[in-house]
Amino acid sequence: MKQLVTLLCFFLGTTSLLVAQSYNLSGQVKDEAGEPLAGVTVVVKNTIRGTTTGNDGRFTLQVPGPDAVLVFSYTGYTQQEVPVNAQRELDVTLVESGSALGEVVVVGFGTAYRQDLTGSIAKLSSKEFEFQPVQTFENAIQGRAAGVFINSGSGKLGQGLNIRVRGISSVSAGNQPLFVIDGVPVISERIGSATEPDNPLATIAPEDIESIEILKDAAAAAIYGARASNGVVLVTTKSGRSGRTKVSFGVYGGWASPTRKREWLNAAEYRELFTYAAQQSDFGELDAAEEFASETGTDDWNSNYDTNWADEAFQPAGVRNASLSITGGDARTTFLISGTFNDQTGILRGNAMDRLTGRINLDHKASNRLRFGTNLSLIKSLNQRVPSDNAFSNPLQLNALPPIQPKIDPNTGKLNQNTLYYNNLIDLENGFNNATTYRSLSNIYGQWDITDRLSFRSEYGIDWLNLQEEQFRGRETLDGAPTGESYSNQVNVLNQNVNSFLQYVQKFGQNFDLNATVGMQYQSGNYRETSSTGQGLPNDRFTKIASAAKIVQGASNESAYAFTSYFARANVKLFDRFLVGLSGRMDGSSRFGENNRFGFFPAGSLGYVMSNESFLRDNKIVNFLKLRASYGRTGNAEIGNFAWRSLWGANFVGDLSGIVPTRIGDENLTWETTDQLNVGIDFGLFNDRISASFDYFDKRTKGLLLNLPLPASNGFTSITKNIGDMTNTGYEFMLTTQNLVGKFRWTTNFNISAYRNKVTNMKGSTIDGGSRQLGRVSEGQPFGYFWGPKYAGVNPDNGNAQYYDTDGNILDQDDFLALPDEKRNQIVGNPHPDFFGGMNNRFSYMGFSLDVQLQFVYGNDLYNIAGFFQSVNGDYFDNQSKDQLNYWRQPGQITNIPEPRLYSGNGAIKSSRWVQDGSYLRVRALTFGYTLPRSLTSRVRMENLFVYVAAQNLFTFTKYEGYDPEVNATYISAVNLGHDFYTPPQARIITLGLNASF
Repeated sequence: MKQLVTLLCFFLGTTSLLVAQSYNLSGQVKDEAGEPLAGVTVVVKNTIRGTTTGNDGRFTLQVPGPDAVLVFSYTGYTQQEVPVNAQRELDVTLVESGSALGEVVVVGFGTAYRQDLTGSIAKLSSKEFEFQPVQTFENAIQGRAAGVFINSGSGKLGQGLNIRVRGISSVSAGNQPLFVIDGVPVISERIGSATEPDNPLATIAPEDIESIEILKDAAAAAIYGARASNGVVLVTTKSGRSGRTKVSFGVYGGWASPTRKREWLNAAEYRELFTYAAQQSDFGELDAAEEFASETGTDDWNSNYDTNWADEAFQPAGVRNASLSITGGDARTTFLISGTFNDQTGILRGNAMDRLTGRINLDHKASNRLRFGTNLSLIKSLNQRVPSDNAFSNPLQLNALPPIQPKIDPNTGKLNQNTLYYNNLIDLENGFNNATTYRSLSNIYGQWDITDRLSFRSEYGIDWLNLQEEQFRGRETLDGAPTGESYSNQVNVLNQNVNSFLQYVQKFGQNFDLNATVGMQYQSGNYRETSSTGQGLPNDRFTKIASAAKIVQGASNESAYAFTSYFARANVKLFDRFLVGLSGRMDGSSRFGENNRFGFFPAGSLGYVMSNESFLRDNKIVNFLKLRASYGRTGNAEIGNFAWRSLWGANFVGDLSGIVPTRIGDENLTWETTDQLNVGIDFGLFNDRISASFDYFDKRTKGLLLNLPLPASNGFTSITKNIGDMTNTGYEFMLTTQNLVGKFRWTTNFNISAYRNKVTNMKGSTIDGGSRQLGRVSEGQPFGYFWGPKYAGVNPDNGNAQYYDTDGNILDQDDFLALPDEKRNQIVGNPHPDFFGGMNNRFSYMGFSLDVQLQFVYGNDLYNIAGFFQSVNGDYFDNQSKDQLNYWRQPGQITNIPEPRLYSGNGAIKSSRWVQDGSYLRVRALTFGYTLPRSLTSRVRMENLFVYVAAQNLFTFTKYEGYDPEVNATYISAVNLGHDFYTPPQARIITLGLNASF
């Protein structure tokens, strides 16, 4: 006890001595043109003490003494170390640089300088996408981060994106990365009705974001342990800055259209194709008019109509967006108040979404040692949704309707109800499908800087989300007939998170630097859902369940989980060139059985800054060179909250209720684990005129959660077990060049990545995607590879569709179908790209600026399932794509389109016939703008005014014949990657806007 008291007295005395020597230093940071720089990080070297410059570029910081050294860092500028030399006022000029080596990177429970990293982290600043009309911040990442493959999947508003960091690491658990916003793991999985769930991340306004960091290797991500196998996305929102109050306002508006519209048969072409198809039917020579009348109950075959149903699926679309922020404060208190409004009309008829957000950020220094802060946000969004891709009420399925049928019934003057398939325009006129979301992402924190080198920080955050889904189907609709139907679903999700951690920074002598963090995290989540369906409404003006004559369905469920975690990290720098990193996290989760509830996830890394060696220090070509390597383990806990438990379900017969077993559990069930090796090199040439990074990674996932078959006598068909293995290996390359400097500047950022995925162990089991899908998972092959019959074209002698058997023989369809399955099916495609990436060029001159971002994907295959109906040479009366007119007509003709034979299925089996190259090059973003001279704006007391025109998805170059190569149908299982089924294309958006600050 005496020793403890003595140590405490010594500690307090040392602290008092340090305080006595310290004093406040003020200063201002400007760029080379003399303009103040806001948001520059200023840190006392080898301490945790720091601040950021305010709106006027000024800062105030308590320094420990006259010999202190300040480190100034800002993205896009060369880092500077400036000795204080007993000064009390310091002016600093930062020099612009294309290198990111000096930037501060968020690393999870802390920050680090890019040049000191031993892990692999991609960073995006808000400046890279601040003028782009992106609806969600995930869109902004596309093509900008090496190793991160993002597929929007669909042009529907509010729909979730598929994000893959270094490949796919799971078969049945989640493959999305963990999203952490301001230290709080947030709700990111799609929620709501199963057919068209909402994307919670679409509620977050891109204007609120300051930076996005993506942790890719184990050295960077292992600090998040059991949830980091798929990578971690750290989002930091904007905060207040000291200085005079600054008001910033931005507004843009514009219009949108599909990136592509397909060509379909007109009325004359339709009659030509189906007249021939009827005559060649295997059921004898048929009369097309009679068959059409039999199928539709109409005499429209002889009508004069020529309806372009495909155009009816789309609507005039546009976007309006406004944002306002007010920030300011003094040396002790800073604040930010912001609000955004986004209103977007989708390209697909009936689709629209608006979002309203508000944020308040406060940071207060109670003393030089004690800080408090809060970040409060409220969000409301309304998504007027369209149904799932495979639903008859999906507007894009209007493509299937014959052009010879009218949109409006001439006898009733109403929408035609006698079309070949359902005229889903009736749904849009007589119903709605709305999802209203209320959300709050809020947190508070307190930080005590115990000394200049030791701090304690505690954070509490919540993510509360309330989703209200309402669907109404009038009595004239397909699903609402004959008396109308109303559906309501209420989802309430609450995540609570507590982080508490100590950070210690110390320099021992001249050659040993230590940065250590140790702490704990607790998170709990609760999910509640209640739904009901009512039928028998008085008329279509009554849309609520309260007016229904009877409740035909009701359901409710509740689920919860909790994580308790302990973590530690230590980064050491030796002799200013050797880097060592160690981290570990112990995770405990209620999602796993008592036998495997806790797991340990360690990581280690090494770095060697070779450019700090004497033989390279003054090299005129190589100004920076770092080698690094890491190895570690992460986990995947996205398996559902009670996957390990045996479950019972309630049921009833008549008036009697009871329970029955529904699932057999496994108390040994545990997380999937991924061991990852990463080797990388970072270098800068010619004073960072050229800077680049290269990474090679090898990810090996074990314990994949798969359903193991059980004997039928057991009463269950399968049990979930950790029995599978998978690998992902690949490379990433990033390059930044300053091509021209001076008044005319030209900077290029380029990245390219590739990975190879393979499932290495499934205990001999196989997962197939479905009856019409080609996706498959089996040992020795990439996840979701295409498996089925291989199309061989058309027999020129008779017009029959042909296929390859597994021995390479070409057979007519009837002979091919007589073969056993093992002779018919083979590998016919791979949905994974050979490589992908992006390139951004920025030009600036005399206030003018031009940014052009390209995104590319190469080597992936896509399977257009809708080809069964819309590109199948007249097998049934669906309207056909224009290319089907090139069908076989006579012996000796060479074509890829079989002879049309109505009802006969010639070429209409699941096969590679509709597998196509999905490669594309897209002009993802373009911005051209002009910043008015300060001499003009100052006359109206305006600090800055920027006017611009921006475009999103401006041009797309692809061989894919579907609507859009960036596609993945919504209704099918995760096994079926790269499948297209009446999936809406992306929107081409062009906007005009301005940003002003006062």
